Amino acid sequence: MQIYWIKAQAPRRVLALVKHLGIEAQCIELDLMGGGLKTPAYTALNPNRKAPTLVHGDTVLWESSAIMAYLCIKHGSDMWPARDPAEQVEVLRWLSWNDQHWASAVAPFYFEHVVKATFHIGEPDEAEMTAVMPDLKKFAAVLNQHLEGRPFVACHRLTIADFQLASMACEWRRSQMPLGDYPNVVRWLDGLMQLPAWADPWPAAAAKKEGALA
Repeated sequence: MQIYWIKAQAPRRVLALVKHLGIEAQCIELDLMGGGLKTPAYTALNPNRKAPTLVHGDTVLWESSAIMAYLCIKHGSDMWPARDPAEQVEVLRWLSWNDQHWASAVAPFYFEHVVKATFHIGEPDEAEMTAVMPDLKKFAAVLNQHLEGRPFVACHRLTIADFQLASMACEWRRSQMPLGDYPNVVRWLDGLMQLPAWADPWPAAAAKKEGALA
């Protein structure tokens, strides 16, 4: 099994799950700034030219939520409730809510403060964050209310929904996200950081793509 990744939040979800479940996989870091997402060989695997991508025998998957569900099924983890349709629907609701609402509200803060600093691509643009502030407050309030009395987002236990939602907000302090007024969200995010695999998901010694997929 190979997992192609860059140091970004979608791959983070998958790599954290791999480490949390103790899955043996070859994690191959792509050279983002060197055009690693754009080579013909990688484009043949993932025509979106994004990461992560999973290759397992004849199976090639992109999109982090699909990859996480696949890994859970293969390794018998109920972080994706493969045998319980009602729980599947619950997890899917929050995966969809993340993709349609939450991610777009918090992503600009992460991009402006973390991505730009990581790749040296300029100073934070306050206008980009101001534009999404109403949505961030709206959806943070929704999540905060939902998490009242709950340690996790779905199914009363850790699921891939937690990893999906938390990925863009896990560095909320560094990203200067105004989440201080939402104590349940902060409790949940900080609680996930107690998981070693979530706190440090990155492979210790990454194989470079250049030697494996030109």
